[in-house]
Amino acid sequence: MKRRDFIKNTTFATVGVTVIDHEELFRKSSDVTRKIFLTGGGYDPVTIKYLISLTGKENPKVCFLPTPVGDSEAYIQKWFEIAKTLPLQPYAQKVFISSEEQNVPFEDTLLKMDAILVTGGNTLNAMTLWKAHGIDKILRKAWENGVVLTGPSAGAICWFEEGLSDSRPVQLTTVKGLGFLKGSNCPHYHSEKNRRPMYLKMIEEGKLLPGYACDETAGLYFENNKLKRVVSQNKDDKAYQISIKNGKALETTLETELIK
Repeated sequence: MKRRDFIKNTTFATVGVTVIDHEELFRKSSDVTRKIFLTGGGYDPVTIKYLISLTGKENPKVCFLPTPVGDSEAYIQKWFEIAKTLPLQPYAQKVFISSEEQNVPFEDTLLKMDAILVTGGNTLNAMTLWKAHGIDKILRKAWENGVVLTGPSAGAICWFEEGLSDSRPVQLTTVKGLGFLKGSNCPHYHSEKNRRPMYLKMIEEGKLLPGYACDETAGLYFENNKLKRVVSQNKDDKAYQISIKNGKALETTLETELIK
C-alpha cells in the first residue's frame, strides 16, 4: 500500500468548530500523557480504529491535516466519507486558506481535537508551511495537552527530528521534522526498494540519526517519548529500530502485535 492510497472505502460527513479555552488547556498540560502513533504508509479503517482506542474517547474529534498533499480535495472528501463508517467526529483543517473563507484561528481548531491525523505526501513542504503559519508550535501545544498525533509516511516523519524523504527531486534525502520524538524515521521500508539501503547507508555515514523504520501497515505508538507498542495488520509488515555500532547500522526487528 502506497501512502497515496492510504485511505479507502468511504461515506460523507460535515462538522463545525467552536472556540476553546487555551488557558484551561495549559493548566491541564502537566497532567496528560503525550501520545504519538505513526505508520509506515498504510492508514485505513483498521488503523483509524486503533487510533480511536488511543484517544480514550467513545466518539473522539479527529482532525485531518492534509498539508503534505497540498490540501487535496480528493483526500479530504475520502476522509469525510470513511469517517461516517467509524465512531468519530471528523474535521479537516486546510492550510491553503484565506481570511474570508476561514474566520477561526488554526489554534482554535487543532487544540479542540482528540487526535490530529497528518497525511502522507511531501514532508518538506508541510514543514515549511507549518512554520510559516505557526502550526508547528500549535501541534506541540496539542501534543503537550494530550491530543494524539498520528499519520503515515510524511505524517510519521514529521514527528521526529528528521527522516528519509522523497520530498526533493532526483533522490531520497534528509528532511527535518518537528523533533517531538528523538532520532529519525523511515517509512515504506521494504515496499520501496531504495528506502532500506539508503536509510542504513545514511545512518552509517552520520547523515541521519539512528531511529525507527516501518513497513506499510506496521505502526509505532509512543507515550511521553517512549516506545510503548508496536502493531501491524499482518505478519509480513514489521517495524525496526536502527542503531549504530562500531560504525555499522544495526537493524533490530521489533516484536509486533496484530490489529484487525
